[in-house]
Amino acid sequence: MMCFITLGLIGLLWVVYGYSLCFGPDKWGITADSISSVWTVSARVLPLFMLRPFPSSPFAAFQMMFAVITVALIVGAVVERIKFNSLLVFSALWFTLVYCPVTHWVWGSGGWLNKMGFLDFAGGTVVHITAGVSASRWPYPGTVRVKIAMKANAWTPAIFPMVLLGAGILWFGWFGFNAGSALTSGGLASSAFMTTYIAGAAGAITWMILGWSYQRPSVLGVATGAVAGLATVTPAAGYIQPIIGIPIGIAASSLVFT
Repeated sequence: MMCFITLGLIGLLWVVYGYSLCFGPDKWGITADSISSVWTVSARVLPLFMLRPFPSSPFAAFQMMFAVITVALIVGAVVERIKFNSLLVFSALWFTLVYCPVTHWVWGSGGWLNKMGFLDFAGGTVVHITAGVSASRWPYPGTVRVKIAMKANAWTPAIFPMVLLGAGILWFGWFGFNAGSALTSGGLASSAFMTTYIAGAAGAITWMILGWSYQRPSVLGVATGAVAGLATVTPAAGYIQPIIGIPIGIAASSLVFT
């Protein structure tokens, strides 16, 4: 329920003001001027309730996907540790005060990181760093014990097939995440697609090999290694040759393992 409701809550906030805060006219290099923002596509949605036109372009919808997913990523760290109504308040505030400004810094025209030449092809900073830092539970009692148990294949989740199903869906969805950030179906998207796949594969194989240093490889660890490779290559997926995904996946999986 917590993950699912972000589809509704963040989607609506994106329509009302989120897109404007992220990609509207720059103000001081920190945020966009939402009040004076004029979205460039002429289509109007709900004209009785909207103060300005909303873009019907695929770019606006694609960026909405990033916003929804980023907030949902934090849920895993707070599930069963926060009230549902508190999560709604937190999600709305976090989206407004963290996600929108950082998105403008990196991807918005005039953002201070953008003007410095900062590169983030598909959300390594905007999505993974913001959500990862916000979801951090370290130090949390038992974290080290669970990590050691994962390496030794001595700990398993309650519903193992669901872990693999989730990892498989993530890997598949990552192609849309990274390749789609090319905003075209040409060579750049193809290169990002291959780079993403190779990094995930290298991460999975690396964790498998390292698993033998304890007892035997665990399927949970292999899935974790794949996700580590996928996440790490995301900001660079469109800027590097696909073969470079191999050392990135190896390094990411090794660091997570250790």
